[in-house]
Amino acid sequence: MQVILLEKIANLGNLGDVVKVKDGFARNYLIPSKRARRATQAAIQEFENRRADLEKAAADKLTAARAVGEKLTGQTVTVVQKAGVDGRLFGSVTNFDIAEGLKKMGFEIQKSQIRLPNGPLKIVGDHPVSVAPHTDVVIDITVHVVAETE
Repeated sequence: MQVILLEKIANLGNLGDVVKVKDGFARNYLIPSKRARRATQAAIQEFENRRADLEKAAADKLTAARAVGEKLTGQTVTVVQKAGVDGRLFGSVTNFDIAEGLKKMGFEIQKSQIRLPNGPLKIVGDHPVSVAPHTDVVIDITVHVVAETE
């Protein structure tokens, strides 16, 4: 299926690109989330008429993400979890837990914007984690996992 991208999508294309994607990806994800439209002649014409507005909105999102990135750079998030004597956690620290920690610090970060390179954190200590508030803005933070004391 041919679609017009209404925003930049990693590994797919930029705003305004007409790309061919699988039918299910377009119908189930891109079109319902308003990230793309079917590439019909009428849709292409309408997109060209609205292109300046969409580019301005995309630039505003990027500027806001860069501002959040500057505040977030070098931050350390502390997460408290139950752990055994050997330092292994009873469970794990996921992107949801990190997002909650960032919300307590005053940052509006969604759990889908947190990238754990090696999967969930399962031991006590400091771990590097990437946060991507925008596809072009990726910030590295440190997650400090602490054993819960009773």
